[in-house]
Amino acid sequence: MVHFDRTLEFIDQLQHANTAAAVCEKLLGITSEFGLTALMAGTVPQPGTPRGQQKDHVLLCEWPGEWLERYVARNYVYHDPVVSHMKQLQAPFQWREASQSIRIDKSSGEVMGDAGEFKLRDGLAFPLVTLDGQIVMVSLGGEAVELSGADFGLVSLAATYAIGRAMQLHTMAAQTIDHVELTPRERECMQWAAVGKSEWEISQILGISEHTSEKHLLNAKSKLGAVNRVQAVAEAIRRGYIS
Repeated sequence: MVHFDRTLEFIDQLQHANTAAAVCEKLLGITSEFGLTALMAGTVPQPGTPRGQQKDHVLLCEWPGEWLERYVARNYVYHDPVVSHMKQLQAPFQWREASQSIRIDKSSGEVMGDAGEFKLRDGLAFPLVTLDGQIVMVSLGGEAVELSGADFGLVSLAATYAIGRAMQLHTMAAQTIDHVELTPRERECMQWAAVGKSEWEISQILGISEHTSEKHLLNAKSKLGAVNRVQAVAEAIRRGYIS
């Protein structure tokens, strides 16, 4: 029961973690007991994804900064034997197993060798599949990793909860960035535009000039990222401004 209480406490702490960095801190507080002191979790970008966009696929990261920069700059994600093994194996495994199971060529050998330079000599990795079929790759590393079979399960469970919280925060951040605030008058103009009223008709209904009604509609269209009135109306409906 003591271990169960600790699990509940960990879950509660995660729910109160409001940044990815805080989630990393809570998770590594558990995994560092087994020598897993660094973390990377995210989706694998499609081949050809610009380097500047690869970091957009990261959900959690507590990796040595210089190592992360080198990893992205050299496109190591496409040569990393740990990533290749995760795509094939739907269960947790230690990095050393990937080196034994995957044919190591010059590129993949370079990845593992460079990781060692940053005291990432071994680790634990596993894929998490979301309900919509998206695969999140989780990799925890360190210099001296000690894991029993039971430890595998414990770390996997903790990481699963952490990734869940990270996904919540990622979604919340995206919604905040994507948030659009229309003024009351812009909403009114959009609502009348949705039923086919012209700028002149809207001006007569609201008691404003035609120029002003046109201005409100243009502002709303710009905020909604629409190219025309039809798209603006559709976007306003999608966001709940027009019911």
